[in-house]
Amino acid sequence: MTYLTRPVSAEPWIAQIFSTQAARKGAVVRRSRAWVDREVGRDAFEAEIRRRGFHLIETGDQFVIVCHNGPIRLLF
Repeated sequence: MTYLTRPVSAEPWIAQIFSTQAARKGAVVRRSRAWVDREVGRDAFEAEIRRRGFHLIETGDQFVIVCHNGPIRLLF
């Protein structure tokens, strides 16, 4: 039986998130908190979002990344 192991580095997962069409267009990308903790790690995830100047929203068990550095306004 062959077991697959996840990469030691978070880089492939980070690249995957930000290479999506939505991210490239400055739209919104969503990931579960469990996925982030398991595949990337919260510290690396948050650091990359900060480095790019994007916005991060945590709601329920999801992270929502606003993939642009312009202002946002929460309406309610």
